[in-house]
Amino acid sequence: MTGTSLQTAPDAGIYSIREVAQQLGVSAHTLRYYEREGLLSVPRADSLQRRYGAREVELLRFLLALRGTGMPIALMRRYMELAHAGESTVTERRALLTEHQRAVTAQISALQADLDAIGRKITLYDRMSGQSMQESRIKGVN
Repeated sequence: MTGTSLQTAPDAGIYSIREVAQQLGVSAHTLRYYEREGLLSVPRADSLQRRYGAREVELLRFLLALRGTGMPIALMRRYMELAHAGESTVTERRALLTEHQRAVTAQISALQADLDAIGRKITLYDRMSGQSMQESRIKGVN
């Protein structure tokens, strides 16, 4: 089903590991790894093939967002353990996510400062290049 989006797939919202990996832009190995690490449980068909539903796909999108922001697998696992424990853990889950959000925000701020430093250096080089070109014109060198 190459090129077919999950939203328009004909199999009543059930997708293979290949389809999900393609849609999410990760490898099938990554999806198997997340399952081995206890981050999600994927129902199996009679043939033992993984069959992802909308719930698993949305959970994977969230897990990939957590991972993409640098959350360690151990914290992701803890979050999922809490989620599986039910509503009584909402406060703890929120605290875990809030702390991660703070860490990501600090990382973004540090990256922005680094990016600004790079921008200042580029501006300096642009000025220096402009001066060198002006000096060349004055001397008649093109």
